Order: sequence, then structure tokens, then C-alpha cells
Amino acid sequence: MAGLDLSGVAAFLEGFILLDTLRFSQPGSGQPVFNDTTGLYEYPDLDPFWEGTGAVFPAATTGGVTGLPVASMPWVDETRSRYRAFTPLAAPVAERGMIVTVVQVHPGGDLQLLNRQWTVQDPSAAGTVGALRITGMDQVQQTRETG
Repeated sequence: MAGLDLSGVAAFLEGFILLDTLRFSQPGSGQPVFNDTTGLYEYPDLDPFWEGTGAVFPAATTGGVTGLPVASMPWVDETRSRYRAFTPLAAPVAERGMIVTVVQVHPGGDLQLLNRQWTVQDPSAAGTVGALRITGMDQVQQTRETG
């Protein structure tokens, strides 16, 4: 008995949803650096792993808050901005800790996605039946530099 063939569904979804260009990179050494020009924190020395068509969507779950210790306070609230990256099944499985950057947005797309970065939370999903590769991510916080 033959299994379920989703190749037609995958081809449709790739042409219908995977409209932007995503870059998966291994983070370099060091902490994110504030870029005065873009107003964003960026990881230095990213080592490209894969680049191709994809899409980024907020996850269906609500973001949470985690407490992080700080010397002057008992805790600091840091939100979790959960997103999912969708890529073709031919894309390699991303590793935890990789940085995902939107490097090109399709015509008519949301330009606020350009150069935004996320951290991969877990290896990309892989399963017996699938049409797209799904990777869980947390947005790199875009706090303004103070001081």
C-alpha cells in the first residue's frame, strides 16, 4: 500500500506561502551589537548555513514572560515573541541557536520584516508526512540602547 503523497500540496504551498527570502546562520562569537543606522541589535560574524524561499508567521500561542535576574532588581520581565519559519522540505534542518534573518521581502510584503532576526528554539520539525519544514523561533529583542 502506497503512502500519502503530498508533493503536489508542497509545490502549491511553496508558490503560495514561501514568498520571502530567509537566511539561516550560525551565530558568531560575541553578543548582539546595536546598529545606530537600523536601530536593531545584530549578531556579528554570522556564518551562513542556508538561504532560500520561506515565510515567517507569528506562532498561534501567546508570548510569555520569563524572569531574568539583574543585580539591581529581583527580576526583569522579558517577553517571548514566538514565531515560526516555513521553508521547503528540501531545506536542511536548522539547529537550536541559529539566527534567522529575513533578507528579502516579496513585492507588496511587510517591509518591517527586512533584517529582523529570530533565534531558533529547537531543531526544525521533521516527520513522516509533511509539506513544509517548520522551525520554531523567538524574536531577538529590539530594545533601544540606553546611556
